[in-house]
Formats: sequence, C-alpha cells, structure tokens
Amino acid sequence: MDQTIQGQIEQALKGLFAAVSMLQKAYPGKPFTLDGRLVGDIGEVVASLSYGLTLNEGLTKHHDAVTDDGRNVQIKTTFGTTLTFPVHHVPDYYLGIRMNRDGTFEEVYNGPGYLIQQQLITRKATKTGLHGGLMSMLKRINQNVPESERIPRR
Repeated sequence: MDQTIQGQIEQALKGLFAAVSMLQKAYPGKPFTLDGRLVGDIGEVVASLSYGLTLNEGLTKHHDAVTDDGRNVQIKTTFGTTLTFPVHHVPDYYLGIRMNRDGTFEEVYNGPGYLIQQQLITRKATKTGLHGGLMSMLKRINQNVPESERIPRR
C-alpha cells in the first residue's frame, strides 16, 4: 500500500477512535462502536436528549427507547438521504431523524409506526428485512401526524 495513503488512513482511524472515546465518556450507556452501529447510537442519544425519551439498556428487540408516558419507540438515524422501516414488525412509535455534521438534526418522522406501515402494505418483503428509500414518504406522512400522537420535545 502507498505510504502516503497508509498514513492518511492511520490518521483518520486515530481521529475516529478518539471521537468514539469522547462519545463513550459523554454517554457511557452506549458503546458507539465503529461496526455499523455508530450512527444509530449517536441518533439515539441525540433523540433522548431532545425528546421525552429514556433509552433502553443495551440492545433491545424492536424498540430503542420509551417515552416519559410509557410508549415504546424505535429510533432511526441517517447522516444521508435514506431511512429504513422494518418489514417484519411495526414499532409502536417511530422517530426518524437526519443528523447534520454540527450535531443538529431534522425531524423526518415522529409518530405511530402503523401510519408508516399502512403506506408500505403493498411493498414486498426485502432480503434485508428493512424497507428503504423512505425519506420523502416519511416527510409527507409526518405533516399529518396529530400533535397528540407525537413524541414531545423536552
């Protein structure tokens, strides 16, 4: 491997691991691993700080948090342009956010999972178990979610 490229990779990895260490110290309840869970862990913490949510301990099936009034919530996060929704179950509540590089975020969807599932009823199951490419649909549905069905902000 080219020494210049190898040096750049080493520096980038040092930066990533330093950032992960900082995140772990700031919020010890999340592992912030670089194995594909990092974006999700960041989104869960940001959501718990911004909404009336308490994160579940460790990994839990189907839901990541519970609202202050006891509703179960699945949190999905992206830094890009796509969010996913499960094929084989419907979360009680779904919070989809798009993170920005500065730590701010855009709420893409905040409401009951069944409203999303109703829109996906004709889609075929996928091999990954996740429906993708939902950003515009989620934004559209989100406009009609009653305030009483939203997870309140802190």
